[in-house]
Amino acid sequence: MLQPQDVLKKYWNHDTFRQPQEQIIRSVLAGKDTFALMPTGGGKSVCFQVPAMMQQGICLVISPLIALMKDQAENLFKRGIKAIALTGSLSTDEISDKLDNCKYGDYKFLYLSPERLQQEWIAERIKELPINLVAVDEAHCVSQWGHDFRPAYLKIAVLKKMLPNVPFLALTASATKRVEQDITAQLGLVNPAVFKKSFARENLAYMVFEAEDKLYRICKILDKNPEPSIIYVRNRKSCHETANQLRSLGYGATFYHGGLREKEKEENMRLWMQEKAQVMVATNAFGMGIDKANVKTVIHIQLPENLENYYQEAGRAGRNGEKAFAVLLVNPSDIAVTKNQFIDVLPDRNFLKEVYAKLNNYLQIAYGEGIGATYPFNLNDFCRVYNFPVVKAYNVLQFLDRQGVLTLSKEFSESITVQFLMPSKEVIRYISLNPADEEMLLAILRNYPGVFDMETSISSSLITRKSGKTEQELLTMLQKLQQKEIITFKSRGSDSSLTFNEVREDEHTINRIAKYLEKQNEIKVKQFDSVIHYISNTSRCKSRLLLEYFDETDTVDCGICSYCISKARPAFRPQEAAQAVIALLEAAPHDSREIEDKTGLTAKETVYILQLLLENDKIKLNLNNQYTLK
Repeated sequence: MLQPQDVLKKYWNHDTFRQPQEQIIRSVLAGKDTFALMPTGGGKSVCFQVPAMMQQGICLVISPLIALMKDQAENLFKRGIKAIALTGSLSTDEISDKLDNCKYGDYKFLYLSPERLQQEWIAERIKELPINLVAVDEAHCVSQWGHDFRPAYLKIAVLKKMLPNVPFLALTASATKRVEQDITAQLGLVNPAVFKKSFARENLAYMVFEAEDKLYRICKILDKNPEPSIIYVRNRKSCHETANQLRSLGYGATFYHGGLREKEKEENMRLWMQEKAQVMVATNAFGMGIDKANVKTVIHIQLPENLENYYQEAGRAGRNGEKAFAVLLVNPSDIAVTKNQFIDVLPDRNFLKEVYAKLNNYLQIAYGEGIGATYPFNLNDFCRVYNFPVVKAYNVLQFLDRQGVLTLSKEFSESITVQFLMPSKEVIRYISLNPADEEMLLAILRNYPGVFDMETSISSSLITRKSGKTEQELLTMLQKLQQKEIITFKSRGSDSSLTFNEVREDEHTINRIAKYLEKQNEIKVKQFDSVIHYISNTSRCKSRLLLEYFDETDTVDCGICSYCISKARPAFRPQEAAQAVIALLEAAPHDSREIEDKTGLTAKETVYILQLLLENDKIKLNLNNQYTLK
């Protein structure tokens, strides 16, 4: 009789399962509804892929992540397994053809988003398929107490009634006890078998360091750990800047973000995977399906939005079981900056109502109309017309998309792309000869450092705001520069499209969904508070703080995090430290960094000792900004 290990070996070339994969698989094979909480890197997909291959019929996989659906379907195809993903770009006829293939073509996996289930004809067609298992990935999305609630997930319960004899497997990488109970209830799971893998990573040292000069600290970390590393940043600009800074200092660095073309993504990924580049500088777009076992260090140089995301990204280090490091670099301004980026831009009920009404007016949709209609849409122009903050308005559109009121065709991309064809010194020369263009050009150069290397999306509203010019003046200048072959320049009239999934009913629509907005805002504020608690708590083990956040209370100090190491350090003795610094300066002048490195003092301790010695007239600063004895 075929065993799960046989399938694992045949298709995935692994001899053994990780805990608790095999128990989950056997529960599913026994026909039981099953709930599985497995942290990132735990191998969730194997838990439904193996049992599906052991049975007749097809496995239905529901996932909100289009990129992950496509990635998994392609990986299965490479292993000789037939899989189909119903992604957003398909026409009705194409979907119908693919569902016919599922029914008659010996396919083993059908991936679709929960929004597809809102189309009744698709749900009816699914009922005709020989479904052997329904796998619900990112199952926390079904709970309004989860960090990523999507009302479309509530429709999955309809499948449970349509397929009463088919086992359901709910999978998530992050869920509190309350969310777990909500998942079970909302999906209608019947006496589910529950499996939980601890969030503990015994080989992963969680480090939080204060750093005024983060680039310097990064270099110290990379020098000490020359193995593959990931540096997470918040935006595309930081991606290019950080990678360029590291390259200029002699480190092999590449970058990855959602704005790159597929060829660039693949090439940059290849450089890093083949270890021709030590460092991958990336936004959170990097990580889906990434499984490089020997990542030694994951460094965050800006605060994460929540600990769920941080745990997931940090967890990409040390998957080979060897000691690895998850480093978070912070400075005093980080909390205010991050609060401004994540919390201050959360829309309230009134802003939601205003944006929804103005959106319908902007697109000239009459009351009671609009359902099924698709419109080209330019976010920057919409925000300019109504004087809306762009990020805050975009958050409203994302929320309306998650609520199923409308569908964003894709993530917004900027409507202008620019690449300079001549070196920077020639551009500076052009600026000196054309002072009228100076402010606009400098705004582009300062905000988009990658424009010399690749086609770069730029925000026209940002450039016009920074330069004090109009959008027409900017477009005229760019067209002139293209004619002179100084740049390549492309402009699109719209940067996305919106499809309305219901008729316009302002009060009714907002009253129905506003409660979810308020709940989500409350959750996001609490999550951010948890991030602040994690970085600022200096009296608890970092690993324990993370585990307790995920409801694991029976924990012990890890012994390897920044807190545990600091606790094991000898007590700070100012007199001894001062003597050590004086002895060092007797040999030669040193700057503060050199003193910190050679004495083993922390940055704070070094500053304290230097101030003490300066106040007591023992040392002075020379013209090279080095300390020397008086």
